[in-house]
Amino acid sequence: MTAVSAIFPPAAIEGGRITIEGAGFPVDGPLPPAVRIGTVPARLAFASPSRLIIIVPAGIESGAHVVHVDGRGPVGTVRVAGAFATGLHQVDNPVFDSNGNLYVTYSGTRGQQVPVSIFRVRANGTRETFSSGIVNPTSMALDPKGRLYVSSRFEGIIYRVADDGSVETFASDLGVACGLAFAPDGTLYVGDRSGTIFKVDPDGRATTLASLPPSVAAFHLAYGPPGPRAALYVTGPTLSPYDALYRVSADGTVATRYAAFGRPQGLAFDAHGSLHVVEALAGVSGLYRIPDTGDPELVLSGPGLVGVAFNPAGGLVVTSNETAFRLG
Repeated sequence: MTAVSAIFPPAAIEGGRITIEGAGFPVDGPLPPAVRIGTVPARLAFASPSRLIIIVPAGIESGAHVVHVDGRGPVGTVRVAGAFATGLHQVDNPVFDSNGNLYVTYSGTRGQQVPVSIFRVRANGTRETFSSGIVNPTSMALDPKGRLYVSSRFEGIIYRVADDGSVETFASDLGVACGLAFAPDGTLYVGDRSGTIFKVDPDGRATTLASLPPSVAAFHLAYGPPGPRAALYVTGPTLSPYDALYRVSADGTVATRYAAFGRPQGLAFDAHGSLHVVEALAGVSGLYRIPDTGDPELVLSGPGLVGVAFNPAGGLVVTSNETAFRLG
């Protein structure tokens, strides 16, 4: 008799892998076990009597869906994040404002001048042009006053973006400026992928805070909430088979929080103060929650993920280069 003991991770996007563990899966017949997510058949990537790995099919609506195995009825549920905005070129996190609007980029190839640099996506999914004229917009962050900032990795400039989408230079000469994160006091941290973490005061003056191994892609930054997590967290994929999640203290001391990620990218804190990191290693991409101690926990799977953002109302968005997926 088929018995299911676990289904993980609890969420995925299309193309993500879901593992079903248990006993008695019927794998010796002429056909493999039939698995459905809701009413939609899911392709098996692996099957044994104690484990099934399925691929989440395209076209499933966002939300919780019951999983069925070989006609034996429901064995659990999985939450699917549906496509929310497409036609993007994200290379880091999107950003939510306090009203639940999502800001996403079209970054383009190096030096490419694209018609729209930043799009704003309303809560109902309506995408609108927000800002233009920024070459290679890379990372975004909101300051404590809710103002949007964006880095240009081509120009080494941080721009401040007004409510009408117009921009002004806030800080410059920052190398290959990538990741951005604000501390509660208004200090901006900038990751130069050549290996420097800059600290920028509210007047736009930059000083070097720390040095890390250079990245082959981009630095990604997040600043922790008040309390024991109040520090800067940084990822930056290198040519090494394993990369670290770094914790940088206010005095520039660098510590390794976790050393065995494969191509870690975007990272963000949720409303409960838990840090989440996207790992984008081909074939096993996913979103991981970082506990205070111990190894990361996979909470969402999907191919080609690069960024994550949490809505003030509690939902989240993960992005590939081309698409933002929303989970309510």
